[in-house]
Amino acid sequence: MIGGAHGQLLHVDLSTGAIRVETPPEAFYRLLVGGRAVVAYLLLRDLAPGTDPLGPDNLLIFAPGLLQGSNLPGAGRHGVGGKSPLTGALGSSEAGGWWGHEFKRTGYDALIIRGRAPQPVYLWIKDQQVEIRPAEHLWGLETWPAQAALRKELGDDKIRVAQIGPAGENQVLYAAVMHDINRAAGRNGLGAVMGSKNLKAVAVRGTTAVPAVERARVTEVAKWLGANYKTLAAWATAPGRGTQDSLAWWGHLGALPTQNFSVPLWDERDQLSGERNYAMFLKDRDTCQACPITCKQVFQHESANPYQKLNPEYGGPEYEAMGALGAATRIADNLVVCKAGELCNAYGLDVISTGMTIAFAMEAAERGLLTPAETGGLDLRFGNAAVLLPAIDQIARRQGFGAVLADGSARLAARLGPAAAEFDLTVKKQELPMHEPRLKQALGVGYAVAPVGADHMMNMHDTDIAYDGAGVKRVNLVLDPPIGPLKTNDLGPDKLRAFHAELNWMHFQDCALNCHFHPYDYGHLAAALSGVTGVEYSLRDILEVGARAQTLARLFNLREGFTADADRLPQRVMQAFASGPLAGVEINAASFAWAKQRYYELMGWDPETGVPSAAGLRALGLDQLLAETAR
Repeated sequence: MIGGAHGQLLHVDLSTGAIRVETPPEAFYRLLVGGRAVVAYLLLRDLAPGTDPLGPDNLLIFAPGLLQGSNLPGAGRHGVGGKSPLTGALGSSEAGGWWGHEFKRTGYDALIIRGRAPQPVYLWIKDQQVEIRPAEHLWGLETWPAQAALRKELGDDKIRVAQIGPAGENQVLYAAVMHDINRAAGRNGLGAVMGSKNLKAVAVRGTTAVPAVERARVTEVAKWLGANYKTLAAWATAPGRGTQDSLAWWGHLGALPTQNFSVPLWDERDQLSGERNYAMFLKDRDTCQACPITCKQVFQHESANPYQKLNPEYGGPEYEAMGALGAATRIADNLVVCKAGELCNAYGLDVISTGMTIAFAMEAAERGLLTPAETGGLDLRFGNAAVLLPAIDQIARRQGFGAVLADGSARLAARLGPAAAEFDLTVKKQELPMHEPRLKQALGVGYAVAPVGADHMMNMHDTDIAYDGAGVKRVNLVLDPPIGPLKTNDLGPDKLRAFHAELNWMHFQDCALNCHFHPYDYGHLAAALSGVTGVEYSLRDILEVGARAQTLARLFNLREGFTADADRLPQRVMQAFASGPLAGVEINAASFAWAKQRYYELMGWDPETGVPSAAGLRALGLDQLLAETAR
């Protein structure tokens, strides 16, 4: 067996209580590496077509990669997957923290859960000991008290907990799986899958070392990061900085999605800025396993009013939370928006879909498509801070109009009829993240083709290669001829070559798994993976891992009925603003269609249908693995 792998996949059937271990061949690890590629492969192999995402037959997969357990900075992440109840397509999301590292040290490489327990349960995995334990006493608890109760019950403050809150228990279609209380595998509704199985939590504690063949190569990459992160990741390392730090800047560029992506420039954006939040609420800095960067903020605010108190156990909101819960709803009260982010962590909700669904409902109400009687008295107006926290409470508990909002904006749009279609900001029924495709136009193509619906992580950000810096240098490691800096609204041949490389890079990082915010280039992770496994991975080899993940995901989605027609963008974000910094900047429909077809071609898929070709599957070495799925 190659390094970085124990050679064991843990299968648990909650319906029967059966526990078994699978020993995959070496090619499984060498070709797929972990994370999203493993999730997509197992769904193709073990899930029947058309399976109900909230039925007992769906799989819930926890999938670290070969870098977990290596102590490489950035490798604290892991993947979670299944068939998404929000989209019906592949569900694949990642979380940081410590859970993935700790799980890997139990001696297993992935956890595959099927079935439905007759009553609430949790899994307790300590090294090779696996128990299904009752969890009725935990059901209904928010994430912080649930973790505290589990640690007390198990007598170990160092166990790591993956869990759902009330939103997952109530099967909100965009419920998250929470780790270490405030690290969310947020997108695609995998928390609802976990809730449908009556599975409250997976608690892990491991002491098994993860084998690394050439430890010195991993150490060399770690030392490089240690010597360079303070300058190359300065956005995160300076006092009081983190992902929130970019909110005011995107707003200055007219690229902060405001009022459901309808407003070109928002004068109140500075009220939500990272700088203002840090000055008012910053208590501490937090980080993930083996990482020196400490990019996460810990906020605290004391108040007798529970709606105005910020609990540091829940950390603090990231940029996406401030954007979706604040700018998208046009709510400028930063304390309310920070509290909304805290509630999402406590209840186990994806902040993006939560904020964007509320924003959609606000626009529907302002257009007269929703009446106060229909919303149960929720005063859904843009800018109304008083409605945000009660709406989130109702969503998590599926109470009142929250039961409708809990199904997401695409389903609400379908209920409201054709008049709502023009402001339904979803792809494959998943809400757009907080990055403006009119500014970053390849990112817009990435929203359309992402297998999970609109996603900003398995994507390229055009601003990274708009200047002669690290992004251009990174892609030019594999591009021949090399490119120079490209405009953010460019959708030409060079941009698509860079887009193809970067999407494979991002998907590779979600297989290995590594944090996207680390300033590694392709060569760093190729060396680290080679050192861990003892298998020599070239730059092209690691990008092929990402291509396998994309191709397996594509095959799964095609099987579930998703065609090239599903790879689309909402019309609103293709149309130009009449004013503001992006005035007159549109996404040309013909250019977009060409770019999508060119992406298919570069992936080895049919340019019209997006169906992977037999030759492309052979080139990626997937033909033999896929033969196993047909048996």
